[in-house]
Amino acid sequence: MNFNETDEFSKDFKRLSKKYKSLPDDLLEFKKVVSALPLGSGKHFNVITKTEQISIIKARLFCRYLKGSSLRIIYAFHTAISQIEFIQMYSKNEHENEDSGRIKEYLKN
Repeated sequence: MNFNETDEFSKDFKRLSKKYKSLPDDLLEFKKVVSALPLGSGKHFNVITKTEQISIIKARLFCRYLKGSSLRIIYAFHTAISQIEFIQMYSKNEHENEDSGRIKEYLKN
């Protein structure tokens, strides 16, 4: 499985990893999970948008530093090329929901 990230995601990740020191390791663990099940399974994964080529998924990213709480991560799964591209990462106490404008902008490209 190939992984990419948008510039906005890189900024989100950099900002949050300063706050939550375990985040780089937590993201590696998350990548292992989505490599096995790209669309996820269970109540911690939710498909927001689905087209023939791309599925946009919102998932919980468990952060050891938060002890029981989790961050939200939005990613796109490109079915044809088996690629996952991370779009957004946020904490529930900072944003109530995902940035739908950012998702629409991503789908245009």
